[in-house]
Amino acid sequence: MTDPYGDGRPGDLTDPEHRLWQAFRTGGVCDLGAHVAGLDDPHAGPQWGPERTVRAEVVALLLLAGPTPVPGRVASLKLRGARITGQLNLSGGTVEPYVEIRACRFDREVQLSETRFNTLRLDDCALPRLDAARLHTEGDLHLAHCRVARGIRLTDAQIGTDLLVSHAVVRRDNRGRAIAADGLSVAQDFQADMLETHGEVSLRGAKVGVSMSLRGARLRNPDGRRALNAPTLTVERTLYLTSIALAPSTGDPARPYDWGRTPTRGGPAQAFECRGGLRLDDGRFGDSVDFYGARFELRPDQEVSLRRMQTPEFRFVGEAPAQGRVVVSGAKVDKLVDRSTSWPGPGRVAMEGFVYENLAPRGHFPLARRLEWVEAATTEYSPEPYERLAAVLRAGGEDSDAREVLLAKQRRRRAGLAPAARAWGYLQDWTVAYGYRPGRAALWMAVLWAAGAVLFLGHRPAPIKADEHPHWNAALYALDLLLPVIDLGQEGQWKPEGGWQWGAAALVILGWILATTVAAGASRLLRRG
Repeated sequence: MTDPYGDGRPGDLTDPEHRLWQAFRTGGVCDLGAHVAGLDDPHAGPQWGPERTVRAEVVALLLLAGPTPVPGRVASLKLRGARITGQLNLSGGTVEPYVEIRACRFDREVQLSETRFNTLRLDDCALPRLDAARLHTEGDLHLAHCRVARGIRLTDAQIGTDLLVSHAVVRRDNRGRAIAADGLSVAQDFQADMLETHGEVSLRGAKVGVSMSLRGARLRNPDGRRALNAPTLTVERTLYLTSIALAPSTGDPARPYDWGRTPTRGGPAQAFECRGGLRLDDGRFGDSVDFYGARFELRPDQEVSLRRMQTPEFRFVGEAPAQGRVVVSGAKVDKLVDRSTSWPGPGRVAMEGFVYENLAPRGHFPLARRLEWVEAATTEYSPEPYERLAAVLRAGGEDSDAREVLLAKQRRRRAGLAPAARAWGYLQDWTVAYGYRPGRAALWMAVLWAAGAVLFLGHRPAPIKADEHPHWNAALYALDLLLPVIDLGQEGQWKPEGGWQWGAAALVILGWILATTVAAGASRLLRRG
């Protein structure tokens, strides 16, 4: 049959398909919407009839083997407000035209496995499922505002510029995953602001070339182990798991918030929420990891796991989970920004080997609360968290606070010692605070010296050698008894007897106790690392 249009279009096209074919050749938009309130929402409302229906095979034909464009135009597929029937299967194909499908309903899942695109935009569409494993795009992949009933698969996909899934609502597949994107590579930004998922988001080994943003996202997987599972994730700049500021109502449902604003105190905002475990083990983040305003709802067996994570700045300024654990064991950060209310209680923090170089607390975070934070992370005594905190405080010029931390470490250690060693520890603590408060040692020395001087002021012991002894000086004699090693020329020249001998012996013993505890404390202060 002769082609009446001269552009190779099939003879069985419906009127909406004819319109789409012609729009493809001119690069124009084929808008099949009713433009009546309540009738154009692809996620709700009545079924769309034949006047808005396009077969998936016609869309595939246009994208894989479409007609040449009208002279002076660039062929592109821009479709809005359509119901697409049948399965759109472009697996293994190469799509040259620009693709923009908005506010459309797909009756069956979309198959894009190993397909190559320049740019693909599926905005505000309703899809049963999207399978795009090993998809390759030279430009963007947009899935903003889409609702997907049985999950998105982007395993090993390569996105040439940006990946946008903001405002999307994605439910789980038959394996419990909402987004399966292990090995995903995004050359520039991964934007998933206000994303809502019901199932696991799996990003194991994913790489993002600039920043990754899940501001205001709500990740839910209450029946599974994790809501976000992203070990070995690499983000060259910043990972945002933060709240997002909401703009004043504009009446535009497509833009309910302002991309350029950050949350302000008292202003409208939507928090990042994670209902289920979160795993960023072995992640690498070039600038920072930001948890500003984040909320976690965990079961007792779930974790916010950040083991061996590395980033210059870690902003842990969200809300402490009521259950579950926060694990930063082995993580390395240059700057830790946190709040005292962001960390959970005893037994629910683990930080063995957690290395941080600077502390920048938000709000009131006194040393007593910081020590509670360390204690919460060490259900059994471990010196490393105390020594790390002391080193950071000392590097910041807070020598007094650093000594308090090391004193707290000794008191914590004492609780696990044998009774005799524990008693010796209490004595050191009570007398000279393990040497970390040298002023107390000086005070005790002065008190004992004064007591000794008064003790011997009214009693002069007999000299050992009657014709060879120094002039008697009670104060100098008491000081010579107190100071071990140092000889002031008094102690060995006199022979106290009876009760005076016991008094002299007591001064000698107390002097040795003070000296050894002060020496031990001094060695701890001088030791680094």
